[in-house]
Amino acid sequence: MVITQDGRERPVQELGHGDHVCLAFADDAEQRRVLTAYLHEGLARGERVLYFAEQQDPAVVLEWLRPAGAEVDTAVARGQLRVTTADDSYLAAGRFDAETMVATLRQEVTDSLKAGYTGLRVSGEMSWGLRDVPGVDQLAEYEAKVNAVFAGQRASAVCQYDARLFAPNQLDAFDRCHPGTVEAEPLHSDGVLHILPAFEEGERVLRMAGTVDYRTTGALATALETVLGWSGDVRVDLGALEFIDLAGLRALAHTAGQLTRGRRLRVTGLAPMLCHVISVAGFDQQDALVVIPSEVRA
Repeated sequence: MVITQDGRERPVQELGHGDHVCLAFADDAEQRRVLTAYLHEGLARGERVLYFAEQQDPAVVLEWLRPAGAEVDTAVARGQLRVTTADDSYLAAGRFDAETMVATLRQEVTDSLKAGYTGLRVSGEMSWGLRDVPGVDQLAEYEAKVNAVFAGQRASAVCQYDARLFAPNQLDAFDRCHPGTVEAEPLHSDGVLHILPAFEEGERVLRMAGTVDYRTTGALATALETVLGWSGDVRVDLGALEFIDLAGLRALAHTAGQLTRGRRLRVTGLAPMLCHVISVAGFDQQDALVVIPSEVRA
């Protein structure tokens, strides 16, 4: 079941040389999961690994890697792993200069290969871009220019954008500067139903593919409990769903009823016939549930 948008989204385990991707995340656990996998894989492949921290303490990032089995102290001592801060990287001159940072990354790629590493792997927390510092208005320009640094090279990068800090329009704009994005971990995946959290146009969405029936209604209900903790409105994209039974529709209505006042559950991509079923059942009588048929653009 494929429910990614236009092929841009890829699991972190599939990232490799030439990739420059955006990671939008909304909780610390998701950030840690993705970055631990990404950094650890780079060390295991014999790549040089650089991490530029902003919200996280560099010591905390190093601790992410120990339970994964990485020989952190050895990697740091020999220069294979370096975790520093935005102030010592992006903003080392007290301001941000896109051209200088692009040149720095090009040199890091060259130096890593000359030192005998199999490549370079970079990740940066980009929330420094929200600071009142000269040059931060060049961030989008920088992201676009960095594509050429990694394309076709033995290097890759994951740029991290915290959705709790960036507005949806900012997330969307920065995401579009990257050739790809990191796919989130599915909330449920088997041969019947696939439930995937994602970001579209800077807003969180829960996508589903497959079938919701007596076998998977429980998985749907559990996934919907997760979105209750999201902020703002919640969009559930059912465009790739083949079938959903009455119990599944009832679960959607129940979740909408649990949202705090003023929030809405927006169901998109639902077949017109099932929209009619929702109406007949009276589920759409509650203000918190908004159903948008598949032929109507969300």
